[in-house]
Amino acid sequence: MEYLYEKLRQYEKSGHYGFHMPGHKRSSLLTGADLPYGIDITEIAGFDDLHHARGIIKEAQERAARVYCAGETHYLINGSTVGILSAILGCTSRGDRILMARNCHRSVYNAVFLNDLQPVYIYPELGPCTKKASVNGEISALQVEEMLEAYPDIRAVVLTSPTYDGIVSDVRSIAECVHRKKIPMILDEAHGAHFGFHSYFPANGNELGADIVIHSLHKTMPSLTQTALLHMNGDIIDRSRVRMYLHILQSSSPSYVLMASIDECIRVLEQDREKIFGRYAAVLEGTRQKLGGLRHLRLLETKRYDRSKLLFLTDNAGTAGHKERLGYTGKQLYHELNEKYMLQMEMAGPYHVIAMTSPCDSSAGMESLIRALTEIDGKLSICDKNAGFDSNKGDIDKVYSRNEQIYSIGEIYKFTNKTKTISISECGGCISTEYAYIYPPGIPLIVPGERISGGTVQQLMQYAELGFEIEGLQTGGKIEVLDNG
Repeated sequence: MEYLYEKLRQYEKSGHYGFHMPGHKRSSLLTGADLPYGIDITEIAGFDDLHHARGIIKEAQERAARVYCAGETHYLINGSTVGILSAILGCTSRGDRILMARNCHRSVYNAVFLNDLQPVYIYPELGPCTKKASVNGEISALQVEEMLEAYPDIRAVVLTSPTYDGIVSDVRSIAECVHRKKIPMILDEAHGAHFGFHSYFPANGNELGADIVIHSLHKTMPSLTQTALLHMNGDIIDRSRVRMYLHILQSSSPSYVLMASIDECIRVLEQDREKIFGRYAAVLEGTRQKLGGLRHLRLLETKRYDRSKLLFLTDNAGTAGHKERLGYTGKQLYHELNEKYMLQMEMAGPYHVIAMTSPCDSSAGMESLIRALTEIDGKLSICDKNAGFDSNKGDIDKVYSRNEQIYSIGEIYKFTNKTKTISISECGGCISTEYAYIYPPGIPLIVPGERISGGTVQQLMQYAELGFEIEGLQTGGKIEVLDNG
């Protein structure tokens, strides 16, 4: 069996001189940088072509399909984004209606724009919450079924599971519901590339009936940033159309360094998954047990969730030593862990912090996190009921306030000469021509063409007050809307 990384290393040592791209000539002579120039090649003899795979890359993709229990698998070197775009464009025709979770990644909205699709949103159930904080919950099969009955012309369903926060939906039941209508289910399982390799984690979407599954290897597996996989299953989808969009949207100069990192990730999964994931599950469970004794910070656990995500809620925590017992925010926890303990978290919300883990985490790293959180927790107090929270403004972390869709994303751009820019605080009731989102995770709170609800305005104002940057806006603190819209 031949692996791409091994073949690249052999070629690096072979003495071949390249009169071909790339321009660094597999040498660091000019830059002096410690980068993998030696294995960075283009499509030369013996190394196959991602866009017309017949040799080593074809075999590598087939190996990935076996490991992930998929009918067909494709390497993605433009991240999960290119997989999501190709899947949606390949499963719909221009102007089709699509059912999508409102908490989908922005790339789904970009696909809606590119094909001028008519989105029907399905909103996540309200997840674990308190007065101050909540996390988006699951999408249920019943919700999907009701929407499919209400809109019989829906041509595809797009679901995100697990979510950025680690919440998992009942993918099998949803897939069965979708397939009764003879339409495809596209599963954005970008954050679940580690699913299916140990009973500690859920099965992956290929095993649960999804027609297309997208995995971001770089998020939770040992693969370089920008690497992902697209899997196809069954005969409902037109696989040739999805392949066509992959060829259109993926770089015509795919990185062999990135492809080699995918292949190495698949190799270790094929050869050592039981050992790797047995250790990983044990380390995670030990960490969760040790953190279960925190008194003021809370480790989130729900009915269905990804145990690799360590999500800490700060909503009940207050700063000790203050007469008012001021609330302790996710931002404060994020910065304290980073600046005092040198532990860089994935992201901070107003009242939560996410630590992402992977099979590559060391026991020492986990122990450092446990010690830091235990020490921080010991200095905190129970927060006053309303400390740091204005009860008149609503729940900042609550699921997306429902904006009314007036125009499609494509239609709204016809009015670019009839817009004005106003303060976010004044935009309630206006029709937006811009996105607004917090990154990460990059899930839009406002989508172009929506009439902005008062609840969304309150959310954005509170995010801004807590120091979060509102992304997607051309002008900070302001948003472009239709004039007299």
